[in-house]
Amino acid sequence: MSIWTRITEAVSALASGEGLSAVFERLRTPPERSVAFAIAVIALGAKMAKADGLVTRDEVTAFREVFLIAKDDEAGAARVFNMARRDVAGFEEYATRIRRMFGDDRDMLGDLMEGLFHIAMADGDYHPNEDAFLSRVAEIFGLTPREFQALRCRFVPDAKADPYSVLGVRPEDSMEHIRAQYRRMVRETHPDRMLARGVPEEAIKLAEKRMVDVNRAWEEINAEHAA
Repeated sequence: MSIWTRITEAVSALASGEGLSAVFERLRTPPERSVAFAIAVIALGAKMAKADGLVTRDEVTAFREVFLIAKDDEAGAARVFNMARRDVAGFEEYATRIRRMFGDDRDMLGDLMEGLFHIAMADGDYHPNEDAFLSRVAEIFGLTPREFQALRCRFVPDAKADPYSVLGVRPEDSMEHIRAQYRRMVRETHPDRMLARGVPEEAIKLAEKRMVDVNRAWEEINAEHAA
C-alpha cells in the first residue's frame, strides 16, 4: 500500500466537521509516523502558500521538491493541500499539534523544516512572509534561532553560506567537536536512519541536498584549519 493510499485513508477517517489538524492527534507511532510526516509537510506547505499570497502556485510541483509523487497520486496530495488551505485552523495550531505529535524528536522536526524550505524555494523566490512563517514554525517546534539560521543559510540565496552554521558549530569549537558533529549529521542523514524515524521513503531525497551541504561545510572547515 502506497503512502498516498494511507494518507487518503487517514483523511477519509475524519469525522464530519473535523478539520485536518485532527489527524495529528491520531498518528503518533510507526508506521503512522511516515503518514503523519507527509501530511504535516503538505498541510504546513498549504498554510505557507497562503502566507506568501501565492495560493495558485502549482502545489504538486512544489511538493515534488520533497516527495516522489506518481501521476496517479497527484489528486490525493492536492486534496490534502486544499483541505489545509480551506481549514479555519491557523498554521500555529497545526504546528503546535505537529510538535506534540513528534514530541522531542528534534531530528524529525528538523526533517520537516527542511521539507518546508524545499517547498518555499520551489518557485525560486523566498518571500518575506515565508521567512516569517518558517521562523515562527521553527520556534513552535522548539528549534533555536541558531538552528533556524543553519537551515536558512542552506536554502536561501541571500543568506550567508557559513559552513559552521551548516554543521551547527562555532568557529571557536575544537576540531574534535566539529568532527564529531559532522559525523553525527552524516549518520542522521543516512536514508536508513531517516526511514527508521518515520520519514517516508518517498521523501528520502531530502537527504541528498543535506548530505551535499554537510560534506561541503566539513571540507571548507577542514581546509581552513589545514591552511
